[in-house]
Amino acid sequence: MPYAIEQRVDPDVSAQQITLSSLESQYFDHLIPAIEDAGTGGKGQQLLQSLAHFSIEREAEIESICSTNRQGFASASSQLLLVSEQSRGLMADIHALSRSTQTSTETLAREKKVLVESRAVRQNIDEANEALRDCLEVLRLANQVYDLLGRKSHYSALRALDELQDVHLLKITKYKIADTIQNSIPDTKKLIADAVMTDLNTWLFRIRETSQLLGEVAFFHVEQRRARHKDRGEKLMSLGNFKLNSAVESVADEDEEFDILDNEILQIDFTPLFECMHIHDALGQREKFKVDYASTRRQQKDLLMPSSITLVDPEGSSLSGLLEGIAGFAIIEKSTMSKARGFRSLADVEELWDSMCQTAIALVSTALPEVTNAELLLKIKGIIALFIQTMTSYDYPVQKLDTFLLALFDKYAELLKRRFSDDFQEIVSTDDYMPMPIHKSDEYDKVVNVSWYTPEKPRQELRFPCILPFSQMYPLCCIDIRNFLNQFYFFSDDHFQHLKVIDDTLKASLDELLCGKVCQSLVDRLSTQYLGQIVQILINLEHFEIACQELEHLLIAARSDASASGAVVLKATEDFRNSKKTAEKRIFELVNSKIDDLIGTAEYDWMASTFETEPSNYMQTLTRYLSNIMNTVLLGLPTEIKELIYFDALSHAATMILSLPLSPDVKCINPNGVAALAQDVHYLTEFVATLNNPILRENLDELRQTVSLMQAENSDEFYDVATRNKKYGRVDAMNGPTLLEKLTSAVHTPAKPDKLTALSSRFGMKT
Repeated sequence: MPYAIEQRVDPDVSAQQITLSSLESQYFDHLIPAIEDAGTGGKGQQLLQSLAHFSIEREAEIESICSTNRQGFASASSQLLLVSEQSRGLMADIHALSRSTQTSTETLAREKKVLVESRAVRQNIDEANEALRDCLEVLRLANQVYDLLGRKSHYSALRALDELQDVHLLKITKYKIADTIQNSIPDTKKLIADAVMTDLNTWLFRIRETSQLLGEVAFFHVEQRRARHKDRGEKLMSLGNFKLNSAVESVADEDEEFDILDNEILQIDFTPLFECMHIHDALGQREKFKVDYASTRRQQKDLLMPSSITLVDPEGSSLSGLLEGIAGFAIIEKSTMSKARGFRSLADVEELWDSMCQTAIALVSTALPEVTNAELLLKIKGIIALFIQTMTSYDYPVQKLDTFLLALFDKYAELLKRRFSDDFQEIVSTDDYMPMPIHKSDEYDKVVNVSWYTPEKPRQELRFPCILPFSQMYPLCCIDIRNFLNQFYFFSDDHFQHLKVIDDTLKASLDELLCGKVCQSLVDRLSTQYLGQIVQILINLEHFEIACQELEHLLIAARSDASASGAVVLKATEDFRNSKKTAEKRIFELVNSKIDDLIGTAEYDWMASTFETEPSNYMQTLTRYLSNIMNTVLLGLPTEIKELIYFDALSHAATMILSLPLSPDVKCINPNGVAALAQDVHYLTEFVATLNNPILRENLDELRQTVSLMQAENSDEFYDVATRNKKYGRVDAMNGPTLLEKLTSAVHTPAKPDKLTALSSRFGMKT
């Protein structure tokens, strides 16, 4: 451990320093350390001895000096005596002066006493003045508070009041005026609070009055954003896949700065609210102020909502005004939350928002039944969609509004179906059901563009006027179908989250319209007896089936929901296909009915005594009828349908002709009767041969083989299975014996051999 080295002081040196000190301060500076050292070290005696020794040395030195200067000393003594005498004279003067001074001092003392007393009075006066000044300052500050209130400087007034209470009143607490002012401070604070609340209520009233304008500006700004986003989407397709208010859209539009609360149209200053908050914070009434403010905003919300609105005004001002007011009110609430954090809770703001949304939905729902126009409803949807997009940008929940759009869409779909149902009904009922004539090329192009129709001939090979296979109702219905599609998808523009609902509803609506209003109406008209009209209906049904198939592909390509997959199958496609079969059956019925009527006029004399050389009148009429309908009425039908109708007609004719000899009324048939029947069958066969269709000719095989069997020399061949399969394979196993029985039981009346032989060779039959 380090230790201190004691510094020792030499007593002789200390004594010399003490005696040589010229100043009193130096004398004590050397004396005090020497005494302290002598006392602590036990060397006091040494110090005294050093001082005595030093004194002896100095006396010896003085004696030495005096002995060497005696004459001078004597002279000095004389002078000293003279000085002494003079000093006594001076002492007498001094005593006299002292007495005079004493007298003056007594006088001065008396005057001083008077002065002291006057100073005490003066001090009291000064203290009184100072107190008065302090009181006046307090009164000035108190008056200043009211002056500031008069100038509506509420926060400055409160700060001045705090300064008055915390600083200046403390200086005059011993005066009664301090208590008076102190007691008035709570009333003054209440006065400040009331004044600032009055200003705040005025501000809130102005805010409520400008809420609709604020909402209108917000709507306008969102419309501009929407237009900019659309332009960007057209220039860059990838941006078109993102919706408004998405992160990508927000980044792309960040260069367009716009302050909704401070722009060239309106400026909203929150200073009154902030001042009121600060004052209530200073008054310790923040929670009470929050409750009062929330209550006031709820009351303003109730005043903002009307008792009813109308949706049928052309400009939509009633609905727009309602939603603009709600938007402005909600924007103020969000701005208040962001500017005054902790003042408005998210729960309170969303409670107001939810209440306003519910009220708005209720008002619109109440007024919705008066809307009977789809375009007006689409405009209403556009206003609500703009409102939703605007409030989404302020992070308000819009699920209830999105759900309400579904109700609007249902109403919209119903109005569209009702309107187009009437249109389809009118088109179907007023159609002439004749092939559509086209007189000009531009008219042809319009029909082809709107219809799902593929012409058989190229455009350049057509000559006008020309005839299209379908009637006028088909392109008119195609136009309505396309308009129906477009107007359905109009609802998905701007904002609609339920895209799959549009696709499903559109499909169901198309099925309902096409099946119920077009297909069923055409089927109902099949009851007519006019074959040409039924044929035209069949042709229209054929084209409607094709249109439905094309429509299915179009619906897949036009899906609103990009995530949807799979085929779209319209029930109408199958309905038109089945209705085609119904129309075909109806044509079969009419043709067969006509055939029945013609064959019903047949007058065969089965026991004729002579041989007819000409075909029967009914057969000539029948073939002429079949030829006429094929070349006129059925000309526009597709080839396969025409062949099917001809096949069925010929099959029916053959069956009916064959039923003539099989009739229970025919008991016997002679060869002349068979020859007459064979002549008609041959005439019919030659007519079918002119059609150049082997399948149609095969349709008469049973009839021809049955007649050949009736003319056979050896009818027993029919009963030989091998021979029958070879020569009479198409003859019914029951009809053959029946006819042979009628033939064999007949009483033969032979004709003239030469004439019978000639007829037999003409028709290729054996006699």
